[in-house]
Amino acid sequence: MNNNQEIAWITDSTATLPEKFIKENHVYVVPLSIIFGDESYLEGVDITAENFYPKLASSKVLPKTSQPAIGEFVELYNKLKRKYKRGIAIHASSSLTGTYQSSVAASSMAEFEVEVIDSKIGSYPLGQMIYKGVELQNQGKSYEEIVSHLRTLPDKANLIMSPGSLEQLHKGGRLSTTQAFIGSLIRLKLIVRFDDGKVLLFDKIRTDKKVKEKLFQLFDEASDMVKEASVIHANVKETAETWRAELAAKYPNITFTTTTFSPVAGTHTGQGTIGLAWINEK
Repeated sequence: MNNNQEIAWITDSTATLPEKFIKENHVYVVPLSIIFGDESYLEGVDITAENFYPKLASSKVLPKTSQPAIGEFVELYNKLKRKYKRGIAIHASSSLTGTYQSSVAASSMAEFEVEVIDSKIGSYPLGQMIYKGVELQNQGKSYEEIVSHLRTLPDKANLIMSPGSLEQLHKGGRLSTTQAFIGSLIRLKLIVRFDDGKVLLFDKIRTDKKVKEKLFQLFDEASDMVKEASVIHANVKETAETWRAELAAKYPNITFTTTTFSPVAGTHTGQGTIGLAWINEK
C-alpha cells in the first residue's frame, strides 16, 4: 500500500474545504445539517453558502443545526477500513457540537483505527489543520509524527469575530442571555473569540469602524507568529475583500485569503458576521 493510501482524512462540513482538494487528498467530509422548520439540508450537499444566506434573509424562522448521526460515521469508517490502513479525523470544537464525540465512538464501533482530534475551533482554522496534515504526509512524515504535530495546533488556532446576529448566537447556546440582552439593549457590537473550544465575549464596541480597529489590533499583536490568515465573513464579501487587501498591504510576508462562513456557522453567528482567523506558527 503506498503512503497516500495509508491514511484517510476525515473532517466535517464546517471546515469549508475546496472540492478539488477533497478529491485529490483522500479527504472524507461528514456533513452537518441545517433545519428550516420542517426542511432539513445537508451542509455542502443540499445547501451551500451561496444559497443559504439569501434563504436565511428571507426566512421567517431562525434555522437550527444538527450534528451527523453516529451511524453515518460508523458506515463511513466501515467503508474506509477496507481501503485505508488508518485515519486521522479533525472536527469542529467539541464544546459546540457532538460531532467529535460521535467520530470517536464510531471509530471504536467500526474497529477502524482513527486518531480523532478536537480542533477546539471551526471554519478556516479547522480546514488549515487538514491542509497541514496532508502537507506533512506528502513530505513523508510518519503517521505518529503527523498526529503529534496536529495535536499542537488547536491551542495555536485563533478566530475573533463580530457576530452579525446576537439573537442567533444566543439561541444557538453560543452566548449567554445576559450578554445578548445587554448587547441588543444598547446596540453594542460584540467581539467574541474562541478560547479552549468555547465562544467567549471579548469586548463590546459601539461602531463598525471601532470593531475593525480592534480586530486589526488583535491581529497585529500576533502577526509575527502568522504566515497565513483569512478574513472570515457571513455574506459580506466586499467588506471582507477590502479588509484582505488592507491587511495584505500592511503585512507583505503573510498570505491572506477570505473565507465564507459555512451555513452551520452562519446559522449561529448571523448574516453580516466578520472576523479574522489564523493559526500561530509558534
